[in-house]
Amino acid sequence: MKKKRPMFPVVLLVAALSLAASSCATGSRLTLRSADETQVTGNFRLILYGCTHFDDLETLAILDKEGDPYTFEPYAPDFSYRVKTGVQAKDALAEAERFVNCDNAFKRYQLARLVAPGGATLGFEVRPLYMPFVYGMEDVIRTDYRIKGDKVIVRIWLSESVDNALGDVDTRGKER
Repeated sequence: MKKKRPMFPVVLLVAALSLAASSCATGSRLTLRSADETQVTGNFRLILYGCTHFDDLETLAILDKEGDPYTFEPYAPDFSYRVKTGVQAKDALAEAERFVNCDNAFKRYQLARLVAPGGATLGFEVRPLYMPFVYGMEDVIRTDYRIKGDKVIVRIWLSESVDNALGDVDTRGKER
């Protein structure tokens, strides 16, 4: 009588293929690379996310390069951000810097290039950094940029440690 071979390798193969398929379905991730202001050239769609009230920590500006095949879109209700089109680089950067200075603990901003998997720069992120003694760290938000079709879906949320430290009140002043 022949022994049956265990199904383990087949199950492992099916699990690996399903994981690979689901990771492809979620879209390619953009990476953030440090940048300086001289790299910001051309015209942009300026996306101003957050700053709906003073001390709104979930605040970020995105400079979406015009003329490329992708459009950045925050994964958020329309009222949480606004968009300006046809903004020249110098003006976009200046407005983004003013915009992210929305909290009394603002220290400076950080500029980063948003780079596609092939190496192309699709835009720039202007992120506020805060005095670390106020929130326990300079960088209090997390972001995720994923390409889905002709869009880059942007997710923005508070760092878990900052969110926990705020206790029973969220950044919009509402009780939890």
